[in-house]
Amino acid sequence: MKPARLIILAVAVVAAGLAGLLAMRMAGSGGVVTQVRSVVEKEPTVNILVSSANLPVGARLDDKLVHWMAWPQGGVVPGLITEADKPDAIKDLQGAVVRLPIFEGEPIRPEKVADSSSRILSSLLPAGKRAVATEISVATGAGGFILPNDRVDVIMVRKGTEADKLITETVLSNVRVLAIDQQIQEKDDGSKSVVGTTATLELTPDQTKVLAVAQQMADRLSLALRSVADAQEQDTSAADYLLSGDNGSAIIQVIKSGAIVTDASAAPKAE
Repeated sequence: MKPARLIILAVAVVAAGLAGLLAMRMAGSGGVVTQVRSVVEKEPTVNILVSSANLPVGARLDDKLVHWMAWPQGGVVPGLITEADKPDAIKDLQGAVVRLPIFEGEPIRPEKVADSSSRILSSLLPAGKRAVATEISVATGAGGFILPNDRVDVIMVRKGTEADKLITETVLSNVRVLAIDQQIQEKDDGSKSVVGTTATLELTPDQTKVLAVAQQMADRLSLALRSVADAQEQDTSAADYLLSGDNGSAIIQVIKSGAIVTDASAAPKAE
């Protein structure tokens, strides 16, 4: 072997030995030690009361339908029921009536339930509203597909001044259906239509007067089902022109053979 190759080989062996020796010394003295630690800080939680199932309007709460769930402390807003503030909330809400739909896992809020001692229908009425019933049929109630909590228009059909003409008027718009007959929620067997003879509507006091007049004047009252997307639209409008008496009393037009005979006030007269 040539001397040059021997020299190169010797240098390589010596360099490798020195590198190994240096590595052993560094390892023995703890020279460079790199440790990576992952630190995860968990946000404190509090227990809040949530629904254990989808709860329709009119359902009554019990210990199987609500439970405590850990909730990030930073996400607790006023109105949520916490175990720290109300440890007996599950017991206190036994039999309470659901006023607005609640979904599984949704926090229970006091404004969505009514006291267990309340009567069901009156507990579903917001302050200042009235429950008024009107007759319906399959033909006048959207084929039986109107359900509690739907929104409807009330349409009046009556004879005009000419005997062969009919007048249609929307006397109430976008009002909420509280019940069909005595059902205040969808049926549990999965069927979606409720064919009844009476619809109970949620109305303002003025709307109540308008409906009372319309029931007297109309040859037929029909309910027109509204889209669920209309739920946020105004629901307090009414055919106020039907109420033209003093102090909001209703004037009922008596029509005979297509002609107006008299105007009679629906309000009682003082003797």
